[in-house]
Amino acid sequence: MTNERRVLVHPDKVSLAGSVAARFITKTLDLLDAQAVVHVVLTGGSMGAAVLEAVAASPARMSIDWSRVHFWWGDERWVPARDAERNDEQSRVALLDDLDLPEGNLHPFPTSDSGLTLDEAAVDYAAELADHGVDGLPHPIFDITFLGVGPDGHIASLFPHRSGIQVTDRTVIAVRDSPKPPPERLSLTRPVINASQRVWLVLAGADKASALGLALAGASRDEVPVAGIKGRRRTVFFIDQDAAAEVPESLIARDY
Repeated sequence: MTNERRVLVHPDKVSLAGSVAARFITKTLDLLDAQAVVHVVLTGGSMGAAVLEAVAASPARMSIDWSRVHFWWGDERWVPARDAERNDEQSRVALLDDLDLPEGNLHPFPTSDSGLTLDEAAVDYAAELADHGVDGLPHPIFDITFLGVGPDGHIASLFPHRSGIQVTDRTVIAVRDSPKPPPERLSLTRPVINASQRVWLVLAGADKASALGLALAGASRDEVPVAGIKGRRRTVFFIDQDAAAEVPESLIARDY
């Protein structure tokens, strides 16, 4: 196992969420000691919300200057603002609404009731990414990118046997054929995700074991999109015991 990829196994979903939340708080504090601003990409799903809820429940979160943290999202469902199905709404309810953040620190994808078409929304979000670009890149270099993983191995809204995982000439794509409802979505592309300093994949449940095992065994990214994801400095799979069923013992990290 290389230093860039680690698998950390936790007994259950509760301990998994708590551990990731604690690491997130600690890493954010470390980053803010070294740089002016931290950029974080959030994900949806039950574990994405569970991690943020655990952050919200931790007294240690009060030690972070959240005004210096910017939040983005890896993908979004094309539904109206404040819809409970939106990833940004789930993040707000779980944590962000309690942080009293400057509105400029939140970078949600456009909504279906914004007056934009889906394609226009993709261009709009790409422009917002570019406004925060660094080092000649048309996007920020994210410090921490959270991702969930579907049972089919998809990440963000980049699905197996779909063209999205292959796109390299754009930062944001419009998705019209998602195999999961709703069919219309917006998603960051693989190059943007892989430009992140750290990619933290959080997954739980026996239904994720096969996809995780295939990804770690070197499956094709077209077949198992998560196999094509790797952060610049570190890629960590935070998983529960059920999701670890097909992970070789040699790949499981004993420390971090």
